[in-house]
Amino acid sequence: MVVLSKIYTKTGDAGQTALGNGVRVAKNSARVSAYGTVDETNATVGLARLHAAGEMDLALARISNDLFDLGADLCTPDMEKDAELPYTPLRMIEAQVLRLEREIDAMNARLTPLRSFILPGGSALAAQLHLCRTVCRRAERLTVELAGLESVNPAAVKYLNRLSDWFFVAGRIANDDGTSDVLWVPGLTRET
Repeated sequence: MVVLSKIYTKTGDAGQTALGNGVRVAKNSARVSAYGTVDETNATVGLARLHAAGEMDLALARISNDLFDLGADLCTPDMEKDAELPYTPLRMIEAQVLRLEREIDAMNARLTPLRSFILPGGSALAAQLHLCRTVCRRAERLTVELAGLESVNPAAVKYLNRLSDWFFVAGRIANDDGTSDVLWVPGLTRET
């Protein structure tokens, strides 16, 4: 259980922070950049929820909680040493990825296939979900970069990959099941 009785500690004033296992690293390390961008993704989900209702809001609430799980996973390195820790670190699991896949499939079944790329926009919720998607893709890129340097839970990378797809399809749902999607028109503003 986390207890936050004091918000500022001054321990990061020199540009370092503690990981979940207590090891101190630079605040601009690959690991901190990855889980920091997961946190940023979660903040965009909070903004999207301001425009969501019903099942969409409930789904976004689940995703927000998952993103905290993901941050906890990424801030505790050395999966191969998990057994040596005095606690069991929280790790993303395949079931979380599979839930996203089921939700994507259910949403996508309501949509007509795309014949063009779409632009962010339409409804306020759709625009916000596209922002979620792009920040999530950045978190994925940074997590893949981290995985090239250190051990990373493969389910964490899969989750981010699936989640960005979830945001894309959910954005279409938020645009009246895709009927209000803003379609890309290649070369629209070029002079002839």
